[in-house]
Parts: sequence; structure tokens; C-alpha cells
Amino acid sequence: QVHLAESGGGLVQPGGSLRLSCAASGSIVSINAMGWYRQAPGKERELVAAINSIGSTNYADSVKGRFTISRDNAKNTVYLQMNSLKPEDTAVYYCNADILTLYNGGYYPNWGQGTQVTVSS
Repeated sequence: QVHLAESGGGLVQPGGSLRLSCAASGSIVSINAMGWYRQAPGKERELVAAINSIGSTNYADSVKGRFTISRDNAKNTVYLQMNSLKPEDTAVYYCNADILTLYNGGYYPNWGQGTQVTVSS
């Protein structure tokens, strides 16, 4: 089984910064795309940022210029650097990774448990 461990969430003032990390572990053969999603109260889960295996990125319009996604393939880890945070960024953030394992026969999506980010004055 694959496990995704998230860290870095917390409470921050508007204009502040946070860095989220998500490390995948288990019988991993390779990882294709990785990304971050978020879900605010009363809202649907939305894609925040994604990065493929060679480093191409995609961002939601609402975070462009403020957030940066990156990955360390040797560590099976994806990061989200969040700058100039706004109250509307408040949400539970979930990491995602499409992973091929020794046993699953193909790439399947895996999700972390989520980490709370609260931006408030």
C-alpha cells in the first residue's frame, strides 16, 4: 500500500507564507503527476497546482504568481510554497499522486489525509 504524509499546514496572517510537503512511501515503482488540491467549507475540491514527472506545472488562476509547486523525485515528495496568502486560501489541502506500485498493475491516484491551512487576521 502507498501512504502520503502531509505536513506544513497551520495558521498564518494574511500576506504570510507557508510551505507544504507531501512524501509518498510504500512499494513504489514510479510516480507520474503529483499535485495539490484544496477544499474550503461549502466548496467543491479544486485543483491548486500540479506537476508532471519532468517538471511541467499547472496552476489555478487564483494562485498564479503566489504559489509554486515543486517535487523531489528521489524523495517521492511534492512541495507547495505559498506566499502572499489571503483569507480565501483557507482550506484543507490534499496532496495527490498517480503511482505505479509493485502490485497494482498501473498508475492509480493516491491521496493524503489533508492538512489545514487557515489564513486569518
